[in-house]
Amino acid sequence: MIPDSFKQDLLNRVDIVDVVSRYVQLKKGGANMMGLCPFHTEKSPSFTVSPAKQFYHCFGCGAHGNAIGFMMAYASMGYVDAVKDLAASAGMTVPEAPRTPQETQRRERETDLYAVMEKAMEFYRAQLKGSPKAIGYLKGRGLTGEIAARFRIGYAPDDWQGLKAVFPDYQDKSLVETGLVIDNDEGKRYDRFRDRVMFPILNQRGSVIGFGGRVMGDGEPKYLNSPETALFEKGRELYGLTQARDAIRTAGRVLVVEGYMDVVALAQYGVGYAVATLGTATTPMHITKLLRLADEVVFCFDGDKAGRKAAWRALEVSLPLALDHKPMRFLFLPAEDDPDSFVRKHGQEAFEQLAREAQTLSGFLVGELRADADLGTAEGRSKFLTEAKPHLQKITAPGLKLQLLKQVAELGRVSQDEAERLMELRSPGERTYNRPAPARASAPLITSQEQNLLRCVLAQPKLAGEMNHELLDERLPETAALRTIAGWVEEEGVLSEAMLIERMQGSEHETVVFRAQASMLEHGPNEASAEPEFRQILLSLHIKRVNEEIEALKRDGSGRADLGAELARRTKELAALKGQRM
Repeated sequence: MIPDSFKQDLLNRVDIVDVVSRYVQLKKGGANMMGLCPFHTEKSPSFTVSPAKQFYHCFGCGAHGNAIGFMMAYASMGYVDAVKDLAASAGMTVPEAPRTPQETQRRERETDLYAVMEKAMEFYRAQLKGSPKAIGYLKGRGLTGEIAARFRIGYAPDDWQGLKAVFPDYQDKSLVETGLVIDNDEGKRYDRFRDRVMFPILNQRGSVIGFGGRVMGDGEPKYLNSPETALFEKGRELYGLTQARDAIRTAGRVLVVEGYMDVVALAQYGVGYAVATLGTATTPMHITKLLRLADEVVFCFDGDKAGRKAAWRALEVSLPLALDHKPMRFLFLPAEDDPDSFVRKHGQEAFEQLAREAQTLSGFLVGELRADADLGTAEGRSKFLTEAKPHLQKITAPGLKLQLLKQVAELGRVSQDEAERLMELRSPGERTYNRPAPARASAPLITSQEQNLLRCVLAQPKLAGEMNHELLDERLPETAALRTIAGWVEEEGVLSEAMLIERMQGSEHETVVFRAQASMLEHGPNEASAEPEFRQILLSLHIKRVNEEIEALKRDGSGRADLGAELARRTKELAALKGQRM
């Protein structure tokens, strides 16, 4: 675990403008820096970086965070890797908790295993150069030497112990641990991959963690993958992501296909933003990783029964993770084609046209549910509503859930209110209104004093230690966030704004704090004006409280002998407070 003291020191030393400027062209925009957001496609800059507060915020897509969060989102790094990357750039070494002997041994072993995989990959690449059969196969699939080199494609020779050529100690246990060789029940050892075109699988740092081997003829299985190892976990990794990352950002789209050759062939024909799952169904980890990288995720499947079944599994995994501002689509190719064959026959533009017109997640969901129910009968509509229920309950994106609810209600011939109750989407006792109140035209934005206090505290965190919490409305989420920040300041002293973001990431206060920070960027206060504004807000809250207490005395204090004196005292107190207003 990385100590908070180190993270605060790191965030104090690292300038977020320098970090973001490595990847995004920034220009001065008042007190802040502006640029085109790297997390969604836009023509006018809405991406703002605050040098004073050391955080970024996009007013277009809502992306928000500090330098650590930027590296995680932009480079798809894990948390520890992002901290280490920033620390290295600042000449700092990340302190690590003392490791147990077992952990030390495991880390050392992993380093050895990476070296074994790298050596195996170079062996397979060298073997490809000497195999007319494998070269002919790749050329027949339309691949150039340049694209083969980019994806580091190789060839495993048709030899039971071909790896002996580079691993003279063929009995070394690392060859089994990495999945390169197999020990059978008779104690004999042989290469897992033989007479196959080899596709190295890379992690986000570009290290080889596994292989996919494809037969060149009619053998089975068509694809043979590395087993799960200490380096390789299929449900977390995506083939081709290292090579596709830049194209994904440029296109704003990522295409998820089923095979290694599909990824490589699409890249050969100019569709460089494709990745593939590794012989396993789409997982939540895949979805989360892809939504961090792209504005739109397109799943591409064959149009046959097996393809639609795989697409349905991907949809079920996607529902809880779907976001209102990042659509997911489902592309079904003609029955006779896969992505590889389609792009070779029809070209890049035809394929990308299909991707742009692919069915939306909601369209696919409703279409499949409708196909399984006769909406012309009461029984069929009842079945349709019943089967839609668990899927709508999974959705967390409020806009998508509302749109689907309306569509499902219309198809089921019930009102939206009835559908909501039937599908148990409403909390017990919660009221709904069939007719929304008309929106106010050009009404001023009204914020609570607690929201304004939070903005001041975010501009100057030390102020959190000077709050009178009794004046705050306990029902508001801003109050809970202010109490939490005040607790940190009391325990640890002043935290930097960047460290506040770090603490808030993933917490119950994340949304309300990030919303307040975005508002602070647009409307202030700045560091200089925060303290006087903070004191005036507290004063207003104090005046409000005394007013309320005076009204309560007038209403409920008729039996008190000292009512007149108490009212006089409180009225004098109120006048003194009002006199302090600026």
